[in-house]
Amino acid sequence: MKITLRELDGTSRGYYLLLGVLALVTAIGMGAVWYMEHNGHIVTGMNNQIVWGLPHVFAVFLVVAASGALNVASMASVFGKTEFKPLAPLSGLLAIALLLGGLTVLMLDLGRPDRLIVAMTHFNFKSIFALNIFLYSGFMGFVIAYLWTMMERGAQRFTPMAGFFAFIWRMALTTGTGSIFGFLVARQAFDSALLAPLFIALSLSYGLAVFLLVLMLAFQGSGRALDTALLARFARLQVIFVAAGLYFVLVYHLTNLYFTKHHDFERFILLEGGVHTALFWLGQVLLGGIVPMALLLHPRIGELRGRITAATLLVVGGGFAQMWVTIVSGQAFPLVMFPGRQVSSSFHDGVVNAYTPTLPEWLLGFGGVAIAGLIVMLALKFLAFLPAHLDGAETARGRPAAAAA
Repeated sequence: MKITLRELDGTSRGYYLLLGVLALVTAIGMGAVWYMEHNGHIVTGMNNQIVWGLPHVFAVFLVVAASGALNVASMASVFGKTEFKPLAPLSGLLAIALLLGGLTVLMLDLGRPDRLIVAMTHFNFKSIFALNIFLYSGFMGFVIAYLWTMMERGAQRFTPMAGFFAFIWRMALTTGTGSIFGFLVARQAFDSALLAPLFIALSLSYGLAVFLLVLMLAFQGSGRALDTALLARFARLQVIFVAAGLYFVLVYHLTNLYFTKHHDFERFILLEGGVHTALFWLGQVLLGGIVPMALLLHPRIGELRGRITAATLLVVGGGFAQMWVTIVSGQAFPLVMFPGRQVSSSFHDGVVNAYTPTLPEWLLGFGGVAIAGLIVMLALKFLAFLPAHLDGAETARGRPAAAAA
């Protein structure tokens, strides 16, 4: 299959305006980092009870979406779906950009990023955090190698093998990210092996939503044709992935309801948690799940790009709500220090922990998103990642590129 890839023209006013906005948001985010480093985390809303706040919500969402964004390339290389072949390079680029954006937020939020070298040179292999360092760095290496085999004509014969290893590693990465929470048995919200497959399902949904938003924006901005039949296939896949995520959420909560020790937490999340309950039902389930599926289940969805855009934006918004409920709400519920025993301490026993993110936290989170956007925009301008068009037939214009998968 011969595929013609071309760079974005990148000379329009809209391109430079968006590039400037992303650069400004990145700079403001780095300013927020300096402010938090200079004054300490006392300027954030985090405390001894909620140590993973809004920046972690952004970071984990970006990391999970990075894994899912690679799925488009995997469908071509691993599962033989050749209609997705021209979009494999963009899929790999998004995976790298989202991962870098997420890890940047994660590293800067933890404080003392200079000590990252300690975590990279001294490993406790009993710690899921140490294992995730290998998973993140390995994912980056595999995806870069995968992209190289796509773009380099002489390496095309290695693309299927590189795609297979990248696919396996991305599954391991998402499993490891979900297991960070699943292995925390002290928290009733996290103590579940179901979080690993749940995160895999969520990665498919979030990654495809981000991919579709970038794809439609890039093609519309560059005036390239985009096949409605292909968009319809993506829309149907989005419905399947969103439904899979909702299924695992349902199984997770039903499993918790089966065990008496989790009943209090389930009552908190499902009924009495205030903003946490609202984010679960309205943000995660309704706006992030049911409404997008309803929008995308249209017989002519490929022609209705406004619906696709609205649905994917809702999936992304629902993803942030899901990450808030998983990360922040899970810490807000009182920690049971000694199960089955009545104790009194200075650790706010039995009290729902309050948390309101401050402006620096928001700025850091959006800074990570902007970093991912900058990487994508600059790469599309200077490297041939986009097919010349996707209207059902490859154009002969532009320089030929390597087969994409």
